[in-house]
Amino acid sequence: MSAVRATRAAGRTGQYLALLCYLVFLAFPLLWLLSTSFKSPQEMGSIDPTWIPKYPSLDNFREAFETQPLARSALNSLIVAGSATLISVTIAVPAAYALVRFRSKVSSAATGWILVSQMFPFVLVIIPLFLLLKNVHLIDSLSGLIIVYVVWNLPFSLWMLQGYVKAVPVSLEEAAAMDGASRFRVLRSVVLPLLAPGLVATLMFSFVTAWNEFFFALVLLKSPENQTMSVILTHFIGTEGVADLGPLAAASVLATIPSLLFFALLQRRLASGMIAGAVKG
Repeated sequence: MSAVRATRAAGRTGQYLALLCYLVFLAFPLLWLLSTSFKSPQEMGSIDPTWIPKYPSLDNFREAFETQPLARSALNSLIVAGSATLISVTIAVPAAYALVRFRSKVSSAATGWILVSQMFPFVLVIIPLFLLLKNVHLIDSLSGLIIVYVVWNLPFSLWMLQGYVKAVPVSLEEAAAMDGASRFRVLRSVVLPLLAPGLVATLMFSFVTAWNEFFFALVLLKSPENQTMSVILTHFIGTEGVADLGPLAAASVLATIPSLLFFALLQRRLASGMIAGAVKG
């Protein structure tokens, strides 16, 4: 028995060590970015790099705000990412329910098209997309970018939510229907609460995808007052490719905060939703 316990303990220790190494691997870029944002130019150019700044300063953050419209671009990114996320998920919930519950050749073809559309490279669609938005006067506008992000996020949201809808027992819907509930009432009162984990996960992934997206925002937005955070970060790189490293690191740290806050706010609901869904299911 002692040998078995020792083997189990060694295996568990190995799992924890592997998990710790993985966490360090994920946290290293963020920690190094945070450290760089507080360093002076002299310390960043030193041949002996340090983890902790010897003389931490907020000069990089001050310069970043003075040279680029970070506050305005952050607000633009928040408006675009938040609107696109809410719209795409709102459309995806009833659409995913219909694709799962009303099986037909049309729904099967739609599901296949959803998967195929995710394989299209951005460069393939950007020219017709640009011309289409130009014809409806939505170039260089947040509304046009929101529409693009909704269309781009919708297949992913549908694909994610379909798996969660399939996990909802049909017997619960049949019981509600026998009590006189309409299809919409069944979706709102029975299915939707059980989709809480899927909704939270889809919201998080959709928001992060829209917040970090760069290519569409670069091509479709021209005015500095309309540009998003991901585009503004490129302004810290000069025409010769030389980056203003300190302000760039400071601005990058600020750009990661909304995603981290959004995840922190929703991760509790994700855990509680999973537990509630398990109990109800």
